[in-house]
Amino acid sequence: MISFLRGNIIEKKAPWVLLEVNGIGYEINMPITCFNDLPDLNQETLIFTHFIIREDLICIFGFQTIAKRTLFRNLIKINGVGCKLALIILSNISPQQFINVIEERKVSLLEKIPGIGKKIAERILIEMRDLFKKKSDNLSTSILEKKAIADDAIKALIALGYKPKEAHFIITKVHNPNMDCKTLICAALKKIYEVKNEKKGLFY
Repeated sequence: MISFLRGNIIEKKAPWVLLEVNGIGYEINMPITCFNDLPDLNQETLIFTHFIIREDLICIFGFQTIAKRTLFRNLIKINGVGCKLALIILSNISPQQFINVIEERKVSLLEKIPGIGKKIAERILIEMRDLFKKKSDNLSTSILEKKAIADDAIKALIALGYKPKEAHFIITKVHNPNMDCKTLICAALKKIYEVKNEKKGLFY
């Protein structure tokens, strides 16, 4: 499974972006809200991906954060919520807002999203409710999420060709609890670049 793509933005035409990675252009479908966070054309960015591969279709969905991708993957498991509708949901509501809607059982707010009727809204509410922890578990959940972010960043560096020991070292060195995975990876790559320019070894 390809977890993310890193390359230059060639074209932005909502709801898709064209990303060039090593001479190959990938057309990636993204929530409208993600376009505000994308850099300008010909600038480099990292996009977390979800691939749909069928006999007659290969489709790539992209997200600026792992949280948005996770919500997308949970939504498409629900009967009646396909990829298109899941993308519309993420274009209208953030993951944290969605969690609040589920916890507070605000079906009416889901119904306001284009393409969602009362029946689908109630189904989403019922099936997603058990996936979220109670508010009393937020601290332990936050700790687990931060560890998962660091682990994902390490895996990303390994995928880029760095040795596991090097990846773990540099992520530990630049890690900040407030960083999301994308920011952490970018900080690590920037640090590696600085180290190379200073002609130091990675372990110093």
